[in-house]
Amino acid sequence: MANIEKWLTVGKIVGVQGLRGEVRVNPASDFPERFTVPGPRWVRVKGQALREVQLKTGRRLPGKNLFVVRLKNINDRIAAEGLVDSDLMVPATDRPKLAEGEFHLMDLVGLDVRLTADGDAIGTVTDLIHGGNDLLEIKYADGRTFLIPFVKTIVPEVYLKEGWLLLTPPPGLLDL
Repeated sequence: MANIEKWLTVGKIVGVQGLRGEVRVNPASDFPERFTVPGPRWVRVKGQALREVQLKTGRRLPGKNLFVVRLKNINDRIAAEGLVDSDLMVPATDRPKLAEGEFHLMDLVGLDVRLTADGDAIGTVTDLIHGGNDLLEIKYADGRTFLIPFVKTIVPEVYLKEGWLLLTPPPGLLDL
């Protein structure tokens, strides 16, 4: 069950909260229920096998893109510190249903990037970086890497089934 292709990273444990074992999670998912609804999750600590944990409670920190979660059997700060820098994961089959025209952001990884609908690919999406805004990491054929804001004005169209997305960068963005 540890085959990484069968798992989705939904967040990264980035710190501890208080003394009673709560951890702070930087979400890599647009679905807050991943961090608030009790149930099984999995934790991948570097150098260790994937292990199941039970999410007991979770809440979003006001004004921040961080969640504080409590996991079963993590009852003190020392146990919580052992989880810092680990990934919070769910099975790949546990994807929320989407409306027509929506897609899961991690499905963008591997897509070709084009500047025109009938043009050749200029690069490939290699990663998605979550933060205040989502950024697409695009690697060009010559090895250069660019971080592009994933906003409708710059990435107006995504063709998942066809395997590409359209990039309409403002002047100078790709010259940096």
